[in-house]
Amino acid sequence: MWTLPHKEERDKMIIAREKPFEEILSMIEGFKSLLIVGCAGCTAICLAGGQREVDRLKNEIKLMRKKINNPIQLQGYTVERQCESYFLSDLDNISAKFDAILSLGCGAGVQFIAEHYPEKIVLPALNTLFIGVNRDIGLYEENCRSCGDCKLAYTGGICPVTRCAKSIFNGPCGGSKNGMCEVDNSVPCAWCEIYERLKSQNRLHLMYKIHPSVQWKNQKAGFLIQKGFEKKYSHENS
Repeated sequence: MWTLPHKEERDKMIIAREKPFEEILSMIEGFKSLLIVGCAGCTAICLAGGQREVDRLKNEIKLMRKKINNPIQLQGYTVERQCESYFLSDLDNISAKFDAILSLGCGAGVQFIAEHYPEKIVLPALNTLFIGVNRDIGLYEENCRSCGDCKLAYTGGICPVTRCAKSIFNGPCGGSKNGMCEVDNSVPCAWCEIYERLKSQNRLHLMYKIHPSVQWKNQKAGFLIQKGFEKKYSHENS
C-alpha cells in the first residue's frame, strides 16, 4: 500500500539516491528470489525509493538477469515507512518467500528491517546522503547535519554547521568577502546571512553569545539533483 506522506514529512526529509546499478547487481548475484521494498516516506518524495522506483528497479534487474541467463524471482512492495515497526508488519507474510530483501529506504530503514527480520539477508539499494529540504521536483538541499547540539535559536534559524563550509559556531571566519564564502565564492557566507537575519529581528545581541567550539571537517552543504533532472537544474550547481 502506498499513500502520500503528510506535508510536514514532505518539507523536510532524508535525501538518498540509488546505488550504481552494477553494485546492486553484484550484491544480489547469488540469489534466486528477491523482495524489493520501497518506502513511501522520505525516499519516495526525493524520487529514490517509492513504488515507481521499486517497479523500475524490478524491471531492470529482471531484464539484466534474463540477459545473462540467470533468472530471478522478484516482487516489489512499498510500506508506509520503513523506520516504524507497525508498518513493517505488512512484510511478515511476504518476506519468508524470498532469499533476500533489497531495501529502497534510508540507512535507518535498512537497519530496522534487518533488526525486524534477523534471519533474513537485507541489502541497501540506496546511498543515504543527508537531511534536507525539497527545493523543487528532483532538487534537494541539505540543511541539517544532525549534529546533536542545535544552535538555531541563536542563529536566526540558519544552521551554521551545515551552511558554513567550516561549520563555525561563533561568527564568520574572516575570509568571507562581499557576503560570499571563501571556500566557494558562489555560495553565500552563512554567517553574513545569520547577521542579516538577526539584524532584521532586532536580535543581534545573540551573536555575542559564545558557544564551545567543535572540531568539524571543512565541507560544503550537500546538494542533489536526482537522475533525470540534470538538464533542468544544470545552472544550480555550475
